[in-house]
Amino acid sequence: MEFSSKLLENAVNEMSQLPGVGKRTALRLVLHLLRQPTTQTLDFANALSTMRTEIKFCKSCHNISDTDMCEICANPNRIEDVVCVVEDIRDVMAIENTSSFKGLYHVLGGKISPMDGIGPNELNIQSLVEKVKQGVVKELIFALGSTMEGDTTNFYIYKQIQDYDVKTSTIARGISVGNELEYTDEVTLGRSIINRIPFEASLKS
Repeated sequence: MEFSSKLLENAVNEMSQLPGVGKRTALRLVLHLLRQPTTQTLDFANALSTMRTEIKFCKSCHNISDTDMCEICANPNRIEDVVCVVEDIRDVMAIENTSSFKGLYHVLGGKISPMDGIGPNELNIQSLVEKVKQGVVKELIFALGSTMEGDTTNFYIYKQIQDYDVKTSTIARGISVGNELEYTDEVTLGRSIINRIPFEASLKS
């Protein structure tokens, strides 16, 4: 692809690094931004820059937040001793959209995947184990996708906390095996949270 401007080429190359965006799509997006009023394009660029430099991670659950404590953890109406374990913020958003869960979350930041070089130490697992050790959690709900990596992560965490007085459950398998939570419809996901089953039972299925 030949460019008449090095500035345009650089912008297209950067845009094409986004997931699912090839060079042609990147060119179309960049040209669209170029046609917009200058202030609108600068506002767009500034929003991305501000997000990248100022966004925080909740010191309690590791959710993305504007402050040290996210709105969910800071909400006094949430059930503090029931914690839903998820992979990332997209899963938090998906579950929150169901309005079926009133507890707190713990965002792992991924799943154990030896093939990808991701082990337990690369995830927010230890801070979750510490919460259990301190006795502040009465129930952990494993809400990772029904994949091999998700099941491996669930089982690893379960082994770390099985000697402590905490109930463990997992979302009901109304979600197809291999599916990610963010792609599941709200009704199915909401029912899977409400109809969760003891984690030990899931090991036998």
